[in-house]
Amino acid sequence: MPTLDARLRLPLAGLSPATTSFPGSTPKPGSLSFALRPPSASLSSSASAPAAAAPPIVVVGSANADIYVEVDRLPLVGETVAARAGRSLAGGKGANQAACGGRLAAGPTYLVARVGDDANGRLLEGALADAGGVRLDRVARAPGAPSGHAVVMLMPGGQNSIIIVGGANMEGWASGVGSDDLDLIRRAGVLLLQREIPDWVNVQVAQAAKGAGVPVILDAGGMDAPVPGELLSLVDIFSPNETELARLTGMPTETFEQISRAAGACHKMDNCNMRNCIKGVKEVLVKLGSQGSALFIEGGEPIRQPIIPATEVVDTTGAGDTFTSAFAVALVEGKPKEECMRFAAAAASLCVQVKGAIPSMPDRKSVMDLLESVQVE
Repeated sequence: MPTLDARLRLPLAGLSPATTSFPGSTPKPGSLSFALRPPSASLSSSASAPAAAAPPIVVVGSANADIYVEVDRLPLVGETVAARAGRSLAGGKGANQAACGGRLAAGPTYLVARVGDDANGRLLEGALADAGGVRLDRVARAPGAPSGHAVVMLMPGGQNSIIIVGGANMEGWASGVGSDDLDLIRRAGVLLLQREIPDWVNVQVAQAAKGAGVPVILDAGGMDAPVPGELLSLVDIFSPNETELARLTGMPTETFEQISRAAGACHKMDNCNMRNCIKGVKEVLVKLGSQGSALFIEGGEPIRQPIIPATEVVDTTGAGDTFTSAFAVALVEGKPKEECMRFAAAAASLCVQVKGAIPSMPDRKSVMDLLESVQVE
């Protein structure tokens, strides 16, 4: 079996080649003329909001039209099953995280993304505008590429299986990231990335953030492929779930001890026998589903956060994105890591009680009310 560093540094097949030289000033495709909705007054004026405005959260990532089908079970090979219901909703890890940030953050949240000039693009337009608090002037239309979409198979109990089709998320970055977007990233409080856009784009924007001292959080969700070492070397917090952690390290993650060892392998990527080894990521934030979450900081004891139980689990589709984004919101506000994780756990608990990714994102007051009620208990 290849070493951890060898697996994580392999490039994605079929994507634009990674390079250390990127165009920084090429004009981007035409921006979408979204009707922007200002942040909710209940968030900006609530006593639960922080007193000082935080710097912007910038999300660079995907926007998908999610085709939901509710099934009792997944079909076997060659089998057809009937769905109980179906509908189309806005989603995509980037859009999910931006929508969550828009509802929770005191400062602005920007989404830098690519969509197609099609019906799915208009679906995304309306849903993100309705989410409130998300700045969409950095979303651009990709000529000749359809909007990305996904098929979400939702099963009883809220569990799901998802297949994504990249579309504009993968094909819409031919001109790279524009200089205006890179300048925005350099002024951000945090940069949120995922793996539903080309890794070379993530590298480009992470380099801009790193050079300006902006923390970079990489959610491991998305492509079922190794993470390039060049990208991981620019990441401050790497956030997989236990399944993604197992796949990327080749190590078991069935127990907390095994998860700890796998996270430790991410810290110690520089202790390998490969040429051009790079330093590992210092912080690994692992989402553990019903077991909560854990933050592994190199050289320190892990910080564990149990789940805050939901009244009813309806749909877990956006829970991971909600957790990551809520964690980032609290981090930008200067909260201790333990408090960041607790805030994120409350947001995720509310998320799983509503169907759909973006529709399930909670507002700040709801999260604060839940935290207060749990503290009273």
